[in-house]
Amino acid sequence: MLPRCAFSVCHVLMLVLCLSAAEDFDWTKNDHGSFYYGTFPAGFSWGAGSSAYQTEGAWDKDGKGLSIWDVFSHKKGKIQQNETGDSSCEGYYKVKDDVSLMKELKLNHYRFSISWPRLLPTGIKSDHINEKGMQHYDQLIDHLLENKITPIVTLYHWDLPQVLQEKYGGWQNISMVNHFNEFANLCFERFGNRVKYWITFNNPWSVAVEGYETGEHAPGLKLRGTGAYRAAHHIIKAHAKVWHTYDTQWRAKQKGLVGISLSGDWGEPVDISNQKDIEAAERYVQFYLGWFATPIFHGDYPQVMKDFIGRKSVQQGLGTSRLPTFSPQEKSYIKGTCDFLGVGHFTTRYITQKNNPSSRSSSSYFSDRDLAELVDPRWPDPGSEWLYSVPWGFRRLLNFIKTQYGNPMIYVTENGVSEKMLCTELCDDWRIQYYKDYINEMLKAIKDGVNVKGYTAWSLLDKFEWDEGYSERFGLYYVDFRNKNKPRYPKASVQFYKRIISSNGFPNQREVRARTVTTKSCFSEGFLLELHMEMVTEIVVPTVCTLSILLSAIFLMFLLRRRN
Repeated sequence: MLPRCAFSVCHVLMLVLCLSAAEDFDWTKNDHGSFYYGTFPAGFSWGAGSSAYQTEGAWDKDGKGLSIWDVFSHKKGKIQQNETGDSSCEGYYKVKDDVSLMKELKLNHYRFSISWPRLLPTGIKSDHINEKGMQHYDQLIDHLLENKITPIVTLYHWDLPQVLQEKYGGWQNISMVNHFNEFANLCFERFGNRVKYWITFNNPWSVAVEGYETGEHAPGLKLRGTGAYRAAHHIIKAHAKVWHTYDTQWRAKQKGLVGISLSGDWGEPVDISNQKDIEAAERYVQFYLGWFATPIFHGDYPQVMKDFIGRKSVQQGLGTSRLPTFSPQEKSYIKGTCDFLGVGHFTTRYITQKNNPSSRSSSSYFSDRDLAELVDPRWPDPGSEWLYSVPWGFRRLLNFIKTQYGNPMIYVTENGVSEKMLCTELCDDWRIQYYKDYINEMLKAIKDGVNVKGYTAWSLLDKFEWDEGYSERFGLYYVDFRNKNKPRYPKASVQFYKRIISSNGFPNQREVRARTVTTKSCFSEGFLLELHMEMVTEIVVPTVCTLSILLSAIFLMFLLRRRN
């Protein structure tokens, strides 16, 4: 870790008192601590997740309309190796197969998203309802419930109907609020008798910033300094409207809950004795998670966002702030529209103060924050270039949410790690270590009093990773994308996660050590035999990658038998 400077108790108290926006979160206390042995509360829910565009495939089948990701991924140069989600995991055709994997894992819940253009091809209900799309989700929900797996349904995981983008400009237009509400109401009407957990939006930060600021994601617009703020403003209003629609029309009858899933990296001050670094770290978190959470829980944007963006807008000669404002009526309408908070978390950054010169041409979401992000070179980085394993940041983020937002009910909706390999290793010891450490930090947060009710491993399957195509794999199950049947093979992390679920945590040191060693080595004959049987029963034309995995499994079994 980076060095920490010693300072007096008096200095600590002064720093805490200065942080008026931080309420009672203590930025100066970061107890990394040792591994904590214990179990999760009774009834804690264990799950895994996916999203429609990343896994379903069948992009133009059975009446589905185009989404912005269908169009974006077909443009040359937008996705690594020009890959698309056209077929992906073929999850649209493998509902029963995939639910059987969940049952084998002993999952309590499965988080998935509904494709808006699969139900409403143009995005508008009065144009046409696609009943074949309805039947697909009916089948998935029913099959989950038959296997005692609770569906947690995301209404918007980035796949906006292309017609709405072309006709209105997508989330740049206030009309999306009513269109999204109409779509959500249809889902409540058709599926709400069986679905009791609804998530309006997944990671709206990414929708706004990468879709309308940097252009890295669909629809690929680069409206720097304004586009992300406008998109976010409309998304927050759309979320609130959907929550009120459920609350007034469906809650009494269906008795479900409506939340939102917000992603947030943790920002840790480089120097916790430096007031500027502490303020920069809080600014990082407020511009990320707080951008959406603060209006939903408190009725308005974080004060630091209003101050910084407003001041920079004035310096640029603008008459009003680039950050939109909510009317008093809107603030009241938005505040409290969250029955539970979904939290997606993957990594952490060190943060320090950095002043950016303001000008009309250089204004952007990133320069508005006046900070620099740093990483410790000792942090493990097994896959995605942005994803370093920093488990203690997870506990810090969860405690921050507890103090800032009144300890809301939390479901961890995304947490996991990728690898970047052409032919993945099924012995994914780095993923096992990541899950072990991050889940343990979540357990510590619960011990701290954070109200976490469930955890969702991200993800069930390897899948299309947006602008990275298929170059990054987050799955517990390996998917052979080069084979048209898209067979699934369990990685070692499947057995590890399954045993965490069975134990409801980490009951004792011996159990954790035995579980890690056995799974990490991949020398469990039962695991290899199960893997081998799954492979040889697939009626497929094997690819080179499949053959190499199969031969490795057979060779390891041969060695084991010789030892015995």
